[in-house]
Amino acid sequence: MFTLAHLSDPHLAPLPTPRLVDLASKRVLGWAHWRRTRHKIHRAEQVGRLVRDLAAQAPDHIAVTGDLVNIALAAEFPNARRWLDTLGAPHDVTLVPGNHDAYVRAALDAHAPHWGEFMRGDGAVPDTLQFPFVRRRGPLAIIGLTSAVATAPLMATGRLGPEQIARLDALLPQLAGTFRVVLVHHPPGRSRGGRFKRLTDAAALRTVLARHGAELVLHGHDHVQALDWLVGPRGEIAALGVPSASATPIEGHHVEPAAYNLYRIDGSAGAWRCELLTRGFRDGAESVAEVNRRELKIA
Repeated sequence: MFTLAHLSDPHLAPLPTPRLVDLASKRVLGWAHWRRTRHKIHRAEQVGRLVRDLAAQAPDHIAVTGDLVNIALAAEFPNARRWLDTLGAPHDVTLVPGNHDAYVRAALDAHAPHWGEFMRGDGAVPDTLQFPFVRRRGPLAIIGLTSAVATAPLMATGRLGPEQIARLDALLPQLAGTFRVVLVHHPPGRSRGGRFKRLTDAAALRTVLARHGAELVLHGHDHVQALDWLVGPRGEIAALGVPSASATPIEGHHVEPAAYNLYRIDGSAGAWRCELLTRGFRDGAESVAEVNRRELKIA
């Protein structure tokens, strides 16, 4: 049996103090939002408790689906690297970026030097990033996509682009027979965040998945526990999201408390079995507990 853990959107606190020049962009709105509300929701102690519980479960691998930082200040990226190191070695942790990790265009240049070891495929050339990438771990083929693009103020959309989708189209059939886990930040189905937070080319992604299939699709972005079913070539594909790993409910705001998922995978091609176990904070609780367990149908 192989156990894969999935957490997302830690929005790591505290936010470093920005310089005035840093706020001459979309960042000024994000900084104001952080000062007003988000600093109360995304708590360092909350994600710390969640990660300690995750470590106690001893998963074989950890998937992180983006939004490590908040407004992509330069100082946020090394801080996030130190947090990734607390999860495990790069071999044991796979990361794909989120829209906050690309909050401004210049932020994309920080991904490779700070986080590249966690988001490169097996045998990839050092200091380069290419998506999709593939990592083989046990029976799994972990496929990393990036939907992280810089957007205009008040927008949080994602985009894969035709080249990345074409490479995925060629890649998925090559990995048939493995347990294919696709990682992407934005939901591939209906986004609960609405038009201004959606994956703009989600339909193209779903077309590729319908043609070639995958065993699981894992995402973040919406900060909610989500299970959608996508069309596959032989049956439905489970697409699952998780709440923010640092989320703490506050009065006057609907916030799902922090949680992560464990996927316990067994079997072989044509006869895969997958148990989903969710661990997180129940409303008002200060300790992590099991909140859900179910079998997922794998086509």
